[in-house]
Amino acid sequence: MQVKFSYLYRDAGNYKAWGEVVFGNPENIPLDELDARLRKAFEVDGLFVAHQVSIPEVFLYLNGELTDDDHCYHEFFSLELTDEKPNDHLERSIKQFVVQVEEESNLGWAAFHPAERIANQ
Repeated sequence: MQVKFSYLYRDAGNYKAWGEVVFGNPENIPLDELDARLRKAFEVDGLFVAHQVSIPEVFLYLNGELTDDDHCYHEFFSLELTDEKPNDHLERSIKQFVVQVEEESNLGWAAFHPAERIANQ
């Protein structure tokens, strides 16, 4: 079984966009262990910076105008077992992904203002 990592972008107006990445789990690490490690590494309320852990950003402003409600954080939602094929573009296992999350957490989540990001694209 693979592990589906579900996350979202929620702006200050509570509008949401969802993302999912499916990882292999060749080590058969239990979901509760993975969940605990991720929650410990993420900021309060499961917040993290998606590009730091190489998963797709799902910002609402990518398809429209930047608003005062926009910020840089994504939010962890859940892990679940799935039969879906892994779709991580780096072909990482869930263990490798969790280790990367922990490493980035130790370095610090690098907050940015969305307007700066748009200007640099």
